[in-house]
Amino acid sequence: MKKLTITFIILDILVAICFFVVYSPFFEELQNTIIATAINTKTHDYIAYVFYSEDHVNKVVAMSNFTPIDAEVKLDDIVIDTKPRESYDNEYDEAILTRDEGNEDYKYLKIKVGKYDAHLVAIYDPSKVHILTCTKFNSKNGKGQESVLKMTKRMGAVVGINGGGFVDYGYGSDIPIGYVIKDGEIIWSKNNKKDNLIGFTNDNKLLLVNATGQEAIDMGMRDAVQFGPFLIVNGEVPKFNSVAGGYSRAARVAIAQRKDGVVLFLVTEGTHAAGPNMKELIDTLKLYGAYNAANLDGGTSTQLVIKNKLINNPKNISGKTVVGGRSVVTGWGLFLDDKKESN
Repeated sequence: MKKLTITFIILDILVAICFFVVYSPFFEELQNTIIATAINTKTHDYIAYVFYSEDHVNKVVAMSNFTPIDAEVKLDDIVIDTKPRESYDNEYDEAILTRDEGNEDYKYLKIKVGKYDAHLVAIYDPSKVHILTCTKFNSKNGKGQESVLKMTKRMGAVVGINGGGFVDYGYGSDIPIGYVIKDGEIIWSKNNKKDNLIGFTNDNKLLLVNATGQEAIDMGMRDAVQFGPFLIVNGEVPKFNSVAGGYSRAARVAIAQRKDGVVLFLVTEGTHAAGPNMKELIDTLKLYGAYNAANLDGGTSTQLVIKNKLINNPKNISGKTVVGGRSVVTGWGLFLDDKKESN
């Protein structure tokens, strides 16, 4: 009888702790993360409504959003001149533009985004940044997918990050979401609707545009994936609806370009529910001079590869390391020669 009483007391204490965490104002950020993550995962959105009212859930979801930037990228503002300088605007500018000895192609920096470890790669020649693609799209068995590590090895890229999203039935697939453009041709599309396209023009400038694939090609797009949101356009950032910082916390991937043409690959550590928010990502990109920037597929898909080595520690929704990186469908790579294997 005494053991049963002790068991009930322990259960009561655990329930009290759970209620304290779920409802106490001291844990507001954690509560907002629980709600935003549950809603964003779709299949588990019921978790949010078990503990909170519909009005409260809607309020938190609204706080996690921000107003998109309504502006066209001014490509003429990008003047490609990435040679070393004698003076720098600030310590972040100097960190980007001072080369490592013997490496004129890129520079790797380990930094922080908010409180999270992150990895930043500055690429000096934007003409050498091209799309990465898996071996096959929409194969019958779904085995066309590849990790970024495998894509970079097969295609010959020195640096690589993941790119656009893909249809996910819980185990992934090799079916891209939206457009994939390579060498000025649409190599994948399910429709002809306008959407957010992220890519490089024939003039090697990062173009962020809401358009159809053909419209983007007509604007000079050579390589592109469909994803978003756009984080910085012409130096301007979105307006956040609250101090929440935009979207839930997660591992992040972003691509950006400075006004001098330097391309930035930014990859953070984290999981589906832990990592920088969008504002922290944007603030960091701004520090390093990003003039145009866009969010790429993050979470478990987050990957940075340098010289055939996975640099970050991608984790699945349970927080376990994904050895070698998750299989994805597209990415961005730095190629030091013109040899890029076709999809």
